[in-house]
Amino acid sequence: MRFLLLNHIQNAYQSLRSNRMRSYLTMLGVTIGVASITTILALSSGASKVVSDQVDALGGNIAVVRPGTGASDPLKNITSGPAQNFAASTLTDYDVSLIRMVPNVTQAAPLMLLSGTVRADSTAPENTPIVATTPELATVSNLKVRDGQFLDDTINENSAVIGAQLSVNIFGTESSIGKTFTIRGKTFTVIGVLERLDDPINYNNVDFDNAAIIGIISGKQLNQGISQIQQINVRSDSIATLSQAIIGINKKLTESHKGETDFTVLSGDQIAQPTSQLFFAIAGATAAIAGISLLVGGIGIMNIMLVSVSERTREIGIRKALGASNSDISAQFLIESLAISIGGGIAGFVVGYIVAFVISTFLTFDPILTWQIAGIAAAVSIVMGTIFGLYPAFRASRKDPIDSLREYS
Repeated sequence: MRFLLLNHIQNAYQSLRSNRMRSYLTMLGVTIGVASITTILALSSGASKVVSDQVDALGGNIAVVRPGTGASDPLKNITSGPAQNFAASTLTDYDVSLIRMVPNVTQAAPLMLLSGTVRADSTAPENTPIVATTPELATVSNLKVRDGQFLDDTINENSAVIGAQLSVNIFGTESSIGKTFTIRGKTFTVIGVLERLDDPINYNNVDFDNAAIIGIISGKQLNQGISQIQQINVRSDSIATLSQAIIGINKKLTESHKGETDFTVLSGDQIAQPTSQLFFAIAGATAAIAGISLLVGGIGIMNIMLVSVSERTREIGIRKALGASNSDISAQFLIESLAISIGGGIAGFVVGYIVAFVISTFLTFDPILTWQIAGIAAAVSIVMGTIFGLYPAFRASRKDPIDSLREYS
């Protein structure tokens, strides 16, 4: 049996080698499909690791509360701005106060994302993050101030902290303490400039380098007195008590929301799931490309194998005349199909990582190489070769040896 398998592999190698260009072109469809899958998985894993490392760096005792059940399709929000995405947020100031009363919870910082234009000496780019929050955000999310101070309970409500890049965008310098800017006609005074983070991918979904941070009271004033809280960051007193704190948060909020679990409490790896809209868009587009490429590649494999069966009819007849069974003939052609598909899969895996590393030069994180991604690439290749190679293999095995020998005699 082992000798027969090695013989089939050798025959497949010789057959593919004798038609190199045809074999390479057939592999191309599988290569593109696997490369697309590998690229997005590598980049998504890299983004997940960035967020996961951030959570771990904060001590592992962080949880976040978000509106909704977490089951909605994120792709539908790609074209919407932050404020529209959470227009129906069910989290309120009262929920924040309830969470602060939960045993083992030491801090709770709400994040209210606003839409608006930040204007000063220059106008900030569109979609500049405007975050209304409380002083606890600095410690819960480990935000460090380079100049000045963060928000606290003693400052004027029209004070603000801004990111280093936003400071450059609207004032032309990172040293902007005491300068003023406006949002929706309301004037704010800069009391602090954050240190550069260079991590637009984070569990807060906020690029703090480009953000304007104002007090929650000011945020409500800019939103017609209504608080629309998109996230509440929670810190427990230790990692060991985080699970108990989450149980308490779920219980308190469920009671407050009249039995409705219209919120989600996330911790650990759950927080590390990439939520960037860019990655959802890339994932959707890549999935479509990969699906089309794999289908085209599979049809190409089937087509070439049918051509090969037709060209080698006499060979099939000779093998059967010498005692080869139908299963032997099927195995021979199925192994050739798998060789094409696996070859394309290996090339696609390598090309996918090359593309991922090229793309990462424009991002703030690197792609991640994991055995899971390699396993997915291998599985896709094997399944493709098997599915699209079965019919040609079956057709070859059903050929009559006498008719096969007679056809080219």
